[in-house]
Amino acid sequence: MQIHNAAEALPNLINPFWRLPLLSLFGLKARNPVGFSFAQFITHTPMVLLLLWLLAPTLAYQPPVLP
Repeated sequence: MQIHNAAEALPNLINPFWRLPLLSLFGLKARNPVGFSFAQFITHTPMVLLLLWLLAPTLAYQPPVLP
């Protein structure tokens, strides 16, 4: 479950569409949070990829059983 959560975190950092209504409330432009999001993306991408690489062998793959 943690691998799934980690892999899902990257799109949330790349596509921060949930921030757009908040930007209009505070009178900010869409380019203001880009630097922060980019810094998180640069920081978290290697960490997430490393954790995925390390933790992936712990999952046992069981192919689906066809009827």
